[in-house]
Amino acid sequence: MKQAAGSTITFNRPDGQPVQGYLAKPQKLEGAPAVVVIQEWWGVNDQIRGVADRLAQAGYLALVPDLYRGKTTVEEEEAHHLMSGLDFGDAATQDLRGAVQYLKQHAAKVAVTGYCMGGALTWLALCNIPEVSAGVVWYGFPPLEYIDASKIKVPVIGHWGTQDQFFAAETVDALESKLKGANVDFEFHRYLAHHAFANETAVGPGRIAGTQFDPVWSQRAWDRTLTFFGRTLWK
Repeated sequence: MKQAAGSTITFNRPDGQPVQGYLAKPQKLEGAPAVVVIQEWWGVNDQIRGVADRLAQAGYLALVPDLYRGKTTVEEEEAHHLMSGLDFGDAATQDLRGAVQYLKQHAAKVAVTGYCMGGALTWLALCNIPEVSAGVVWYGFPPLEYIDASKIKVPVIGHWGTQDQFFAAETVDALESKLKGANVDFEFHRYLAHHAFANETAVGPGRIAGTQFDPVWSQRAWDRTLTFFGRTLWK
């Protein structure tokens, strides 16, 4: 049975500033772990809220922080503009940490996960938020010099498309080497897929060239994610 849709909440950043977010609750809240879901460059739209709803159906408390403060778009140019205007360091250390700290009031363990731009921010969160218990990255990373792998103390998995034109396979390999060098507990899964292979709206005309939803690989990655969360977040 499908969960009821989530709701908009307000939480505070460590510096005290309020941020809104979309919160989806599981049927059984007591003892449920939590996940911060980090948006793509489109903003907090129906698709990313749907990811939180899906996690709630699987038994997790899921929060999507509104990093763009209410702005969303379907236009590639505007999305690039919004992403370019985002202070990634501030988003990771303030917005995302505030979201994690909010969830820690309700759950013993909190993971972070994100897609594309959100994947890049997941790496920054893993380096900068000590309260995080695990991370799942979907096809995204910042410039690798921004990832201090020695600070990543929790398990991570990454999902990558080998045909991704936006996040090159060679850089994924370089990131893998960097994590191995720092003895990070991680697993990378590679799929014969394009960028955004787990975004069910990445189909048809009007979407960015080079993105393509793949229902088979998306389901495989989702199953691996839930298995990973089951292993790392439940007591």
